[in-house]
Amino acid sequence: MKKLLMCRCGDKWQDLAPLLLRLAIGVVFVAHGYQKVFDMGVGNFAGFLEQLSVPLPLFFAYVVSYVELLGGVALILGLLTHWASKLLAINMLAALFLVHITKGIFVSNGGYEFVLVLLAGCFSLMIAGPGKWSVDTRFKE
Repeated sequence: MKKLLMCRCGDKWQDLAPLLLRLAIGVVFVAHGYQKVFDMGVGNFAGFLEQLSVPLPLFFAYVVSYVELLGGVALILGLLTHWASKLLAINMLAALFLVHITKGIFVSNGGYEFVLVLLAGCFSLMIAGPGKWSVDTRFKE
């Protein structure tokens, strides 16, 4: 029973976990940031923030859009991972409480399940670090 419960795959693949987490979350944030900057337009996103009564909506539209776009790129590269993760986690906290929390859990209803997973992933990277295969780790060497 002990052998069944104590899988040793972590010994061999431990360095892969933060890389996969960074890549998956980074791609999602790049896509959402790109959408806000180039498809929707930052001005239109500012209008959405204004409807939510966010102060300085144009300023925060630029901040959110570029934190998502550039923060996603940083996660993919493993560059400034702690700070990119922290800013993206704050971004997700704002999205959670300003938009999604009142709509229940399911994303099909505009709920918070996706935002919660992104928040947890960003928090995990912020605390655990970028892993072996990252620009941050190469700078430390």
